[in-house]
Amino acid sequence: MHVTVQRPKCIASGACVLAAPEVFDQDEDGIVVLLDDHPTEEHHDEVREAVRACPAAVIEAFEPDVHAT
Repeated sequence: MHVTVQRPKCIASGACVLAAPEVFDQDEDGIVVLLDDHPTEEHHDEVREAVRACPAAVIEAFEPDVHAT
């Protein structure tokens, strides 16, 4: 999984940190900070929850296509 964030569009809700604190943090203004853009598999469900929970939709998680050859 590859994770990206669009910091300029972040509204500092903190939902991502609540969902995946090992992957996301907030700076002094509350703006998302991506700690790990390739989180381990144990954090994938948390990242998916962060993507769903983000009210500004600034987080994207790209998952490898397991069917690609």
